[in-house]
Amino acid sequence: MKSLLRPIALLAALTLAACTTSTAPVAPPAEVKPPPKLKIALALGGGAAKGFAHIGVIKVLENAGIKADIVTGTSAGALVGSLYASGLNGFQLQQKAVQLDETNLTDLSLSSNGVIKGEALADYVNRQVGNRPIEKLAKPFAAVATDFDSGARMVFRTGNTGQAVRASASIPNVFQPTVINGRRYVDGGLTSPVPVTAAREMGANFVIAVDISARPRAGSGGGFLSILDQSLNIMSVPMLQHELKQADVIIRPQVQNIGTTGFAQRNQAILEGEKAAAQAVPIIKKLLAQKTQQMTLVAAQTH
Repeated sequence: MKSLLRPIALLAALTLAACTTSTAPVAPPAEVKPPPKLKIALALGGGAAKGFAHIGVIKVLENAGIKADIVTGTSAGALVGSLYASGLNGFQLQQKAVQLDETNLTDLSLSSNGVIKGEALADYVNRQVGNRPIEKLAKPFAAVATDFDSGARMVFRTGNTGQAVRASASIPNVFQPTVINGRRYVDGGLTSPVPVTAAREMGANFVIAVDISARPRAGSGGGFLSILDQSLNIMSVPMLQHELKQADVIIRPQVQNIGTTGFAQRNQAILEGEKAAAQAVPIIKKLLAQKTQQMTLVAAQTH
């Protein structure tokens, strides 16, 4: 009888112990959030025909696996940037450049406001991007222009893509000011020669700036365009320095010998862009790895 009672007593004790065990809910493990996404921006500066260098930069960066999440552009940079943001890759951009006839972008006028209307440029861009507005492009894109009446920087992130690029590239006294919603806009290089600030405002946490800006030169020519070019270069220096200070990496293709209207030198400009970008790739990859590690560490410390 005792031998029978022992297992029963043991079973009862175990049952009682189970009943008295705390039934308080167990807190779920803390959610581990992934680090903030690295958002790479490509800020393409102005420089007229020197802007073909941007294509070479894009080709090399893409080949190295470095793809922009955000694209901003000023003047020539807005033209190349809009097509890149539309979904074209570097090699497709080069094909477009080779096929481009300068007359596709110029519509001469006798107006005292400028010798080029700019409508042809806007139409060309809209055809290339499939008539999509800026907000419908494949990548977030911004074209930077200058309000002619207030002198303020204007960042176009929505609306007609061709018109925004036209506004960004409207060199005073060469292009007629672009009128959008009753406001007149001229070249973005006057306020943002390389649009790094715009890229930061759009959420970029790593900005690659491509600077093709001409610098003021001693002994520049005395013709109207030379004087205008020299004047614009002088005025843009403080703004250029302000913008470039905010970039993580600056790529400077050696295109200073290419003229403002040097379409015949497009292949040389593309090559110079490739050479400058190839030199920058190891630095960019190193800084990207450091940035990713830093962001991961910060995210871990905040949880």
